[in-house]
Amino acid sequence: MILTLYIIILVYFLAGGITFYFISKRKTKEEAHHNRVKFISYFIIINALFFSIAFQPVVFKIFGWIIVVTGFYELVHLFVRSGYKKKLFFLVSVFIYVLFASGFLVFTGIAKDKILFTVIILSVFDSFSQIAGQLLGKHKLAPVTSPHKTWEGAAGGLTVSLITAVLIKEVTGMGAGPALLLAAGIVLWALLGDLAASSYKRHYQVKDYSRLIPGHGGVLDRFDSLIACGAWMSLLFFLGF
Repeated sequence: MILTLYIIILVYFLAGGITFYFISKRKTKEEAHHNRVKFISYFIIINALFFSIAFQPVVFKIFGWIIVVTGFYELVHLFVRSGYKKKLFFLVSVFIYVLFASGFLVFTGIAKDKILFTVIILSVFDSFSQIAGQLLGKHKLAPVTSPHKTWEGAAGGLTVSLITAVLIKEVTGMGAGPALLLAAGIVLWALLGDLAASSYKRHYQVKDYSRLIPGHGGVLDRFDSLIACGAWMSLLFFLGF
């Protein structure tokens, strides 16, 4: 089953890579280069997460701690750079982050099948919402908070995610119905996590959290959705799902 899942991931990445290649032809050289770097970085990240979850869960837990600690540093760093402005907003943001980060750390230790399902659906939504957005996007989803996101992109990512959930439902032993509901929840929390992280940046009037990951706006920029989804999955875990 692990091999089947990995083949599905590779097929999606191949399809995404080909699509991004043709999209990049309409971009400037700088934008095309940025897209290539981002795509390669994301491919490496997904591979690292997939193989650590599948074969070395302890390594995935270590990844989880690295993500959480570095994300916390990025939050504090922007606050300090601002000259310690908006203290109440910062404190509320840190409280929410710690709450979700704690849930995410619990997530790194739950059943492997649930983690794999979550990471695959999340990566599919993230990739194909960008592709659909660049190809079809016209209506802004959150113009102020995240101006590059569109309703068309979100709909495209959701559609491919739900199809994928049915294809890989055997991973968790669920039927098509529960798998679709679980995937829909993952997509919702992925979007909310992304918008929350973008909102924090907008409050401090910066484009990126950091330059720690090539092609991405920081660790939180890359893993905000995973943290939010992980926390949600942990809640379901405690509820006996």
